[in-house]
Amino acid sequence: MVDARVGSTLEFQVREPAEVQLMIAVCPRPGVTVQESLDVRLDGAPVEVTPVAGGHHVRAGTGLLRVDYTAAVTVRRGPPQRLELAQRITATRPSRYCPSDRLAGFAAREFQRFAPSPAGTVAGIVDYVRRHTRYEAGTSTGTTDATETLLSGTGVCRDFAHLVAALARSVNIPARTAAVYAPGLSPMDFHAVAEVAVDGEWRVVDATGLAPRQSMVRIATGADAAETAFASVLTGVAELTFMEVRAVTAGDLPVDDGHGVVHLP
Repeated sequence: MVDARVGSTLEFQVREPAEVQLMIAVCPRPGVTVQESLDVRLDGAPVEVTPVAGGHHVRAGTGLLRVDYTAAVTVRRGPPQRLELAQRITATRPSRYCPSDRLAGFAAREFQRFAPSPAGTVAGIVDYVRRHTRYEAGTSTGTTDATETLLSGTGVCRDFAHLVAALARSVNIPARTAAVYAPGLSPMDFHAVAEVAVDGEWRVVDATGLAPRQSMVRIATGADAAETAFASVLTGVAELTFMEVRAVTAGDLPVDDGHGVVHLP
């Protein structure tokens, strides 16, 4: 069981009336109990929020838009999420940031020695990304995809997650990405990890090794960051000017060797 307190504060300078989609709330899942609050204000006045598409939709006029989210979370570990047929189909296809078709030749050569073991292949992929990719802030942009990360050898958490997912898909292992709150992460931020399907169940893997997987709290799940971004400006002009993310556990952080099987509720 995991008890955690998580939250985030975002501020946007809205220069033209805008629509903003937020994905910062804890994802409701069986075994996950959440007591949460979401407060959105424009120049101090409350703004209406509409739950939609796994997140929250906000319409705001010009001014300072401030978003405050807090949650007390209890996670009771239950059976792992099972891979469904529809997921198996979509999670082996290329996506915007995970062009697995472009990595198929490389992946076949690099990881064929692990076949026919999916678990061994995943371990080999995570180890490869960990050894050949340097975590460095500011080395990628919002358009960087997995092929560019493979070539540059640098990136941030979303780049690591995209590369792991793309390489897994390229050898026909279903993979997706998840946005999480990650107690123990330093510096604190929203975090991105990959999930792979082995033996019919989803397992979380994190090639960055920056936070214990056992204490992570799911925010959103998708093919890649295009589906899990913490904020998307749909119309208008809104510039993110401030962000603070908070995530702590009630007790000591668990020890994660990076190799064991961990499921993300």
